[in-house]
Amino acid sequence: MTLELKGVSKIVEGQTHIATTDLTLEKATMNVLLGPTLSGKTSLMRLMAGLDQPSTGRIFWDSKDVTGMRVQDRKVAMVYQQFINYPSMSVYENIASPIKLMGVDKAEIDRRVRETAELMKLTPMLDRKPLELSGGQQQRCALARALVKNAGLVLLDEPLANLDYKLREELRVEIPKIFAASGSIFVYATTEPEEALLLGGNTATLWEGQITQFGPTPEVYRKPVDATTARVFSDPPMNFLQISKTGDRLMFGDGQSAVATGKLAELADGRYTAGFRPNHLEIVQHSENAMKFTTQLHVTELTGSETFVHLDHDRARWVGLIHGVHDLEIGAALDVWLDPRHVYVFSEDGGLVAPAAYAAAA
Repeated sequence: MTLELKGVSKIVEGQTHIATTDLTLEKATMNVLLGPTLSGKTSLMRLMAGLDQPSTGRIFWDSKDVTGMRVQDRKVAMVYQQFINYPSMSVYENIASPIKLMGVDKAEIDRRVRETAELMKLTPMLDRKPLELSGGQQQRCALARALVKNAGLVLLDEPLANLDYKLREELRVEIPKIFAASGSIFVYATTEPEEALLLGGNTATLWEGQITQFGPTPEVYRKPVDATTARVFSDPPMNFLQISKTGDRLMFGDGQSAVATGKLAELADGRYTAGFRPNHLEIVQHSENAMKFTTQLHVTELTGSETFVHLDHDRARWVGLIHGVHDLEIGAALDVWLDPRHVYVFSEDGGLVAPAAYAAAA
């Protein structure tokens, strides 16, 4: 059971919503669509579901061309950010509603509803109304209604975005287990890199309607194929710095340099772009080889256990994620350190030249 998009694009009034895309999703896989708002996640899911028709290309389900097939005739279920339950119906009736419309007999309806409710930990609540449930339980009810259809393709469009932190963390842990047991193809859209990492499976990164990379989630995170993918798969986005290589050294500006080792030693002399994630900037030197950069502190944000520092460096804005709560002077000079092992190297046009040493060794 596979879903294949071959040369699929979506153009609306001359605007490209989805660039020409080839993508294959396999049975019993979790597939995350990761990208910022308006990057094309929902547009791509609507094409997969059959809610919209592609401007070019074909969509195949198990090698069958379903491009023109109505969504009602496909084995597809979709759950949106604004989850909907029928308030006048019990949880049992809510879960049963889609398969009643399909004409499934009563005994089979009862079996599937109870089986799905057990999977979603809703069995004790089957006689309750949705408004008697917590937010997380209501979302489980909406998910159960999608799963009970035995749909081969389940599309989840930011389904946890409206839940509080505790409920989101709980469901993030449960969802991969639930999906693994169903055997369906799952597609999960999110703007949050952390959520993609927690869900695992495969990740497709999107930027302005283009899938920039698709593969196992840890691999996409550790070895982004270009600077755009690295920016998407980092929260806050990856920081960048122009560098040059001369002989056996990398020159980072501010008089900083590092010995080019491993793959970096093989680079031709020239100009490159260095990238590093916010959590790899430090305000205390922990590594003997760490490079020091003098920046100006623009803004600080406290999260309770961590501090975001927004820094100005040579006309560029960097963000650092520093462990602990720090009382720092806004507008003052702030020295930060960066271990060369955490530096990605990209060509001037953005392609990955060498992953960070720590990522390459993972």
